Amino acid sequence: MQKLLQEISSCRVCESFLLTGCRPVIQASKKSKIAIIGQAPGRKVHESGIPWDDKSGDNLRAWLGVSKEIFYDPDIFALVPMGFCYPGTGKSGDLPPRPECAPLWHQKLWDFMPDIKLTLLFGQYAQKHYLGKSTKKTLTETVKNYKAYLPEYLPLPHPSPRNNIWMKKNEWFAEEIIPELRKVVTYVL
Repeated sequence: MQKLLQEISSCRVCESFLLTGCRPVIQASKKSKIAIIGQAPGRKVHESGIPWDDKSGDNLRAWLGVSKEIFYDPDIFALVPMGFCYPGTGKSGDLPPRPECAPLWHQKLWDFMPDIKLTLLFGQYAQKHYLGKSTKKTLTETVKNYKAYLPEYLPLPHPSPRNNIWMKKNEWFAEEIIPELRKVVTYVL
């Protein structure tokens, strides 16, 4: 596992596409129990090199009901983005994750993590990759139908503050799914 994590940290496959350069961000262990699949590191995470080290991470930890200490324990949480490096900024926020990373690295990681009991899929990129044809037409529909994907997967919206409008429009998420998320996480832990 350590060799694989070093290979990922040294990856430069998409360097020519990244204006800020490569800085793969990941956390994983052979003992990881819950995999969190996000989109790609944002600018702040790119600078710190710490996964989910931003407002999205604060929201995520609140949703999970866990402390930073637990969240950053690789024996508990594997923090694996769809794209390992910051993709840069586009017209309406960060660019999509680079398409090379997940096909190149994810299966190799899963081969080293046999104890994963639950995979949390944040956002459409992760959901489309892992749920395939069973993904619904919209993220909202996929998240609403979360029970269809349990116990292996739990699809969720991205915890970015940019999604506050979505959260207000979909109050059922905070009322129903966040308590279910905490219950499942507590059970796995």
